[in-house]
Amino acid sequence: MSSAAAGGVGTPAPDARGAGSRGAGARPSRARRKRRIGMWLLVIFLIPAAIFMLAPFVWMLSTSLKGVGQVFEYPPRWIPETFHWENYTRVFKVLPFGRFFFNSAVVATTVTVLQLITCSLAAYAFARLRFPGRDALFLAYLGTLMIPGQVILIPNFILLRYLGWIDTYWALIVPGIFSAFGTFLLRQYFLTIPAELEAAAVVDGATRFQIYTRVILPLAGPALSALAIFTFLGQWNSFLFPLVVTKSTGMSTLTVGLRTLQGQYNTDWTLLMAGAVIALAPVLIVFIFAQRYIIRGIALTGLGGR
Repeated sequence: MSSAAAGGVGTPAPDARGAGSRGAGARPSRARRKRRIGMWLLVIFLIPAAIFMLAPFVWMLSTSLKGVGQVFEYPPRWIPETFHWENYTRVFKVLPFGRFFFNSAVVATTVTVLQLITCSLAAYAFARLRFPGRDALFLAYLGTLMIPGQVILIPNFILLRYLGWIDTYWALIVPGIFSAFGTFLLRQYFLTIPAELEAAAVVDGATRFQIYTRVILPLAGPALSALAIFTFLGQWNSFLFPLVVTKSTGMSTLTVGLRTLQGQYNTDWTLLMAGAVIALAPVLIVFIFAQRYIIRGIALTGLGGR
């Protein structure tokens, strides 16, 4: 009797625990189901958005492979009946396209390398050195980000003409090697590097420049990579400034050279789109192989909104 009573008394406890465990297990499963539904809704929204964003690039590629009379067909054809691959070779015959490509590569690469040097030096000074007026100077430096590039276009042109640099590589390279955005990006990352590493280097007898080159820069790989990618893409796609400071065909960059295919009364759209595809290829390759560095650099520098 006592054992039965004990059994009767003891039986509800396992049931209660089981109900509690089932309730605890139901909550995570319900939350997991909600996350899965939210993920599918996001995918359903992003797929049409991605198709909408890719449509102009697909149309550009399609137009570059069409004949001259097929560009304005109605209804338009996304896939041409005959692929005219000769459009890509005709671009190099009609224009000095190789020279345009070389100029863009030289300018973009040189500006990227020099900007990494100048911005990292300035960022290290603003992040680690203590001097009177440092914060005020940095705020003034950041204030230049609010000035549109079109506002300083004419003063830059007058200065470059005074120096005799118009239609030279100096005009295309020197104004772009300083960047307030690059300085801000690297400074934010340098602030995340522990100061104890610098103190240890000072104890070992390292100078400021040795700390900069042997401690700070090796640890700033993600931020430097992100800035390098941003700078290269920006210089490669730059149009207005190279258009103003260059006059001869031999000094034109890709963006300026492609403009010559668009006339006032007639435009060879097949050649223009073929040239645009060739110009897009390096940018696309850089982005595909370096996108993880962009994301990591932005996340670690605090520019991702976190």
